[in-house]
Amino acid sequence: MTTTIDRGARAPEKPDSGRRGSHAMRWWVLAVLGVAQLMVVLDATVVNIALPAAQLDLGFGDADRQWVVTGYALAFGSLLLLGGRLSDLFGRRNTFITGLVGFAVASAVGGAATSFEMLVAARVGQGVFGALLAPAALSLLTVTFTEPSERAKAFGIFGAVAGTGGALGLLIGGMLTEWASWRWVMFVNLIFAAIALVGAVLLLARHTVTQRPKLDIPGTVVVTAALFGIVYGFSHAESAGWSNPVTLLFLIGGAALLAVFVVIETRVAHPLLPLRIVLDRTRGGSYLTVFVMGIGMFAIFLFLTYYMQLSMGYSPIVTGLAFLPLVAGMIVSSTTTPSLLLPRVGPKVILTAGFLIAAAGMAWLTRIGLDTGYATHVLPALILLGLGLGGAMATAFQGATSAVRHEDAGVASAMINTSQQVGGSIGTALLSTIAASAASDYLAGAQPNPLAVAQAQIESYTTSFWWATAIFVAGAIVSAVLMPNKAPVPAEGEPVLAH
Repeated sequence: MTTTIDRGARAPEKPDSGRRGSHAMRWWVLAVLGVAQLMVVLDATVVNIALPAAQLDLGFGDADRQWVVTGYALAFGSLLLLGGRLSDLFGRRNTFITGLVGFAVASAVGGAATSFEMLVAARVGQGVFGALLAPAALSLLTVTFTEPSERAKAFGIFGAVAGTGGALGLLIGGMLTEWASWRWVMFVNLIFAAIALVGAVLLLARHTVTQRPKLDIPGTVVVTAALFGIVYGFSHAESAGWSNPVTLLFLIGGAALLAVFVVIETRVAHPLLPLRIVLDRTRGGSYLTVFVMGIGMFAIFLFLTYYMQLSMGYSPIVTGLAFLPLVAGMIVSSTTTPSLLLPRVGPKVILTAGFLIAAAGMAWLTRIGLDTGYATHVLPALILLGLGLGGAMATAFQGATSAVRHEDAGVASAMINTSQQVGGSIGTALLSTIAASAASDYLAGAQPNPLAVAQAQIESYTTSFWWATAIFVAGAIVSAVLMPNKAPVPAEGEPVLAH
């Protein structure tokens, strides 16, 4: 057995069909990674649609319902950096397969749940193994595609999967809940996991460790506690308010621990997150881009879903279908922008323009009312949002792993997932609070009747859409100021074993 360095070079004249993870198999590897990524991203929204049915079946209260969502978010968000570093230390293939198997087992437990506690435990398990799986998938993509032109196409496709998974989750969740059972929103993961597992075993290269793995234990403990505190603090703020002592304790404590983590990383010999990863302007700008996107995108999925179902009277399945133009826009934008526009205009222009296009789409949604139509007030906005966010997300995914060393690819990939997760937690708490205040303010000056209540809901949605518009404009400003306008440099390929 010999050690080779696969740096994504052109295949030799003589085909090397015997080597796993060879250049010739790279597009099949992308398909495997895409299936796994879709499974993880779907899980963020597919369960939300099924929650009312699960609540009725298992008999838990409204106050407990949030833990089905929060349990997953807490485990996933707080363990992502650790999961990313583990894939660097012990091999991306091993971590990816472990994550797949664990996620599938947790999904099976959740689908077979006979109690609320069993369902929440399964969701926590999904979060734990998702934190292994998501960074490993992106880092495998990073070290597999190191040729600039192909890298752009691969990241565009992967970005399309990551961006559209939330909208597809609404559709799939509605279909499974209405036509089968809420349990199938969990069981369906077994199909995704089985396909990805077979592909991973057959195709992924075995990583060779050239030095003994070392884990930054102090940094791991501190950053895991910090991320847990931040994610839980924002989740608690949504239900208990920003001035609640528990909310303040977790948010302030989480922020303080993050500061401690930064200090630790400057002093340890083998840092969990080497600061060179985030201090690079291209990578740092990409993380901020995804963070801001995570805040703003929450308004699209949650409040627009409420509007379609409560105000327009759509069923869950019709609501999911109504989001398909957003999916189409994202797919078109994310698969063409990185390869066609990125080399010509640079990431600064693409990210800034993408945010501004998305802001225009969000501003369009502020015109909705009780009697407005889908074709005139929702469809154009969804297309603009898809086109703007798709190109920006694919570009940010590529920039987040730009010029990264192969031994850092996992934790660099984990940073983009962490940015998205923390951004989503902030968006959930911030925009939910703003929406509730807008509805209360409207009802305070109106006669209490069904029409006023319905109009108050519209006020809550449009206020949230205005805030999301401002958030996307802020993202455009951040991109214009921070992001250098040079094409992202491909990452380094990783050492793999030939056989």
